[in-house]
Amino acid sequence: MNKKIAVITGASSGMGREFALYIDRHMHNIDEIWLIARRNERLVELQQMINLPCVLINDDINKESFIEKYKIMLKQENPDVRLLTNCAGYGVLGKFDEQVREIETGMIETNCIALTNITSLTIPYMKKNARIINIASAAAFLPQVDFAVYAATKSYVLSFSRALNHELKSKKIYVTAVCPGPVNTEFFHIAENGVKRAWYKNYFMSKVEDVVENAMKDSVAKKEISVYSKSMRFLCIASKIMPHGFLLKVMDIFSKKNQ
Repeated sequence: MNKKIAVITGASSGMGREFALYIDRHMHNIDEIWLIARRNERLVELQQMINLPCVLINDDINKESFIEKYKIMLKQENPDVRLLTNCAGYGVLGKFDEQVREIETGMIETNCIALTNITSLTIPYMKKNARIINIASAAAFLPQVDFAVYAATKSYVLSFSRALNHELKSKKIYVTAVCPGPVNTEFFHIAENGVKRAWYKNYFMSKVEDVVENAMKDSVAKKEISVYSKSMRFLCIASKIMPHGFLLKVMDIFSKKNQ
């Protein structure tokens, strides 16, 4: 029989790491977890915390060499991929015209292109009731000043996930876009890069364990979008009924307050 596996990108930290721990504890139909990330020492550390067999793929998902390696692994193993969780991604705060161009375009490569490549390669190995979880963000709901490219990439992830969910329903494969607000991971340590985040975001910070648990439950329930916390659900609704220009002005006022 085909080995039943879960595949996680960005598994070395943050939400990817937490998804791996959650799958190990709760998904009893999984035979093996494929953990993909650049930091090998983190992957080894995570492997030691997991009871399920793990395959460690220490590589950069943006490289064509990784895409070829992943394609070959899938062909050789011919697994039954029960869950693909695309967690790899990053963001950098700051004004677009003051950022390093390669960092900005790198966000598009990681958050959009790599996610699309991995999803495309994995779907042929998914069967009935398999699931895909793509990490988007509440930033996907409307443009974000000083977070322009990141928010745009997450809008892509959200739109792509929703469309893909409808396309794959005939195969009974379900896609959930996870749209959290600020989460207590390493994300902001990297994102801030000398630029302080808006002060009010500290009041909406969620625990990574809660966001992941909610995402997994929404995925099992075949929900198209997973939004954790009442405040982020309000933002989701507000972004649909209020002009984005107005919301951006409100956010700008709050950002400048107490600076």
